[in-house]
Amino acid sequence: MAFLPLPSFRQLYQSGRLSQYLLLLACVAGVVGLLMARALIALSPVVGVLAVAAQPNLRRQLAGWWSLRTAWFPALLYLFLVISGLYTAEWAVYRHELFRQLPLLGVPLVFAVAVPLTARQRLGVGSLFVLGVAGLGLATLAEYLMNAAQANNAFGSGQNMPSVTGVFHIHFSIMLALAVYIGMLLAREKIVGTALRWLLRAASITALVVLHVLAYRTGLLVFYATLLLDVVLVVVMRRQWRLGLVLAALLVLLPWGALHTLVSVQQRLEATHFDLEQFSLGHDINNYSLSKRLAAWHTANVIFQTHPVLGVAPADVRAAMMQQYAWQSFGLTPANWVMVHNQYLHYLVGGGLVQLGLWLLVLLGPLAQPAQRRNPYVIHCIWLLAIAMLTDSLLELQIGFNLFVFLYGFLVVSTERQTAARVCNTPGSGTV
Repeated sequence: MAFLPLPSFRQLYQSGRLSQYLLLLACVAGVVGLLMARALIALSPVVGVLAVAAQPNLRRQLAGWWSLRTAWFPALLYLFLVISGLYTAEWAVYRHELFRQLPLLGVPLVFAVAVPLTARQRLGVGSLFVLGVAGLGLATLAEYLMNAAQANNAFGSGQNMPSVTGVFHIHFSIMLALAVYIGMLLAREKIVGTALRWLLRAASITALVVLHVLAYRTGLLVFYATLLLDVVLVVVMRRQWRLGLVLAALLVLLPWGALHTLVSVQQRLEATHFDLEQFSLGHDINNYSLSKRLAAWHTANVIFQTHPVLGVAPADVRAAMMQQYAWQSFGLTPANWVMVHNQYLHYLVGGGLVQLGLWLLVLLGPLAQPAQRRNPYVIHCIWLLAIAMLTDSLLELQIGFNLFVFLYGFLVVSTERQTAARVCNTPGSGTV
């Protein structure tokens, strides 16, 4: 039996496969890093830059990079961060943020310039995310079941379970909700084999079960908000009444069933009500997460009203919050002076209306493109993350920042690039 000779490094480079394989490696490293190995999150952009350098048509692709509006949007947000150095007072934080937020430039660059992944490679990356999140969810669920009574009591006092690999519960719950929808969407792709199709569906259902049994508030909020969006899209936009009725029934029956069958959900609901009641009654809120969040929102609003246009500077948000807490603490001890916990408010405090406008351009600007609006992955992910950012400053921690930037590059930038390539290759367009 004769073996075909392995391609040389030069052949891999000239064919573009080296760049493509490096991009695939960067994506895999990014997904695994989100789930369990933080070091891989830092390594992933480095490999992505190598994928750009290995692009055999680098000069032409770099020229096309700046023609992509979805690459401009995050670049403008980063440019504002750079300019904010003119009025920041927290220089150490400022320098750190300049480095930490470099993926706003780097990740769109990688997906705009490196040789793009094939459809099967993209399917592999998406499947790895869905199956990985579901597997991590099962492991966390097993840990919960080993001592469910104690865990439920903890839920009743407002505590949450992180994943078994230590992923913070808010980010983990968002990943679970994403896995539900991405898994179901991937299972509809024509190139998916039968075995993988059923595996993806099983993983989506698993993520949904884990999300409910572990009673993650943020994850449940974004899951049901996205399900409501699906009902609206199916009924109003597509006029598919039967499917819309099924989705509407799920929107009502799933939470009703969870509330009547899961002790964890019952405990979480009671704890949520009691938590909010403490703030409204003016009681001691030091041990209540939602009440502390409401106090943070009030604090952030006061700062925004004082600096409405340019904010206090993105690097100065924490210092400004702590200073305002010193004036009005809501009875909180300094250890419980929490940050904003709302991405939109966070940008209002840090950069005022200017930075919020730039952020909305990043988040919603792509939807001005018809191709983005027709892409169900883009619609679901943007909507889900936009809702999640109402309850948390998702980009403040590195894992949330990398989750958003990776999805933005993998879905949004890639969609515009694919659309631009199809237009360029259309007969009569004047280009080849």
